[in-house]
Amino acid sequence: MNTIENYILGLGGQQKAIVSFFHQHIKHHHDLLPRIKWNIPTYHRRSMICYLNPIKNDGVELAFFRGSQLSNEQGILTSKGRKLVAGIEIFDLESIDTRMVDEIIQEAIILDDHPNVK
Repeated sequence: MNTIENYILGLGGQQKAIVSFFHQHIKHHHDLLPRIKWNIPTYHRRSMICYLNPIKNDGVELAFFRGSQLSNEQGILTSKGRKLVAGIEIFDLESIDTRMVDEIIQEAIILDDHPNVK
């Protein structure tokens, strides 16, 4: 069985540090169930909330499945032309405001708790 910890061990550079940090943070501060799906770390509650996807230039995107329905009051989510998913591109841990990320995760959890909200 492929675990997220094994997945992280296979990464290098900043991606390894970013995925490791957010995996621990999401698991412990937001009580979401981690799984490997589509060969990347995904986080679930009633349904899939978000995932961590390595991107070019040693970065990671923290993407939200219902991102288009989030308020994006923080102004840090981008859809990149996708209809449902929106995410945050992270290239180093120092540049990310975890308070803002936590607000977005909490809003995504509220959406997940109310699946009929459009």
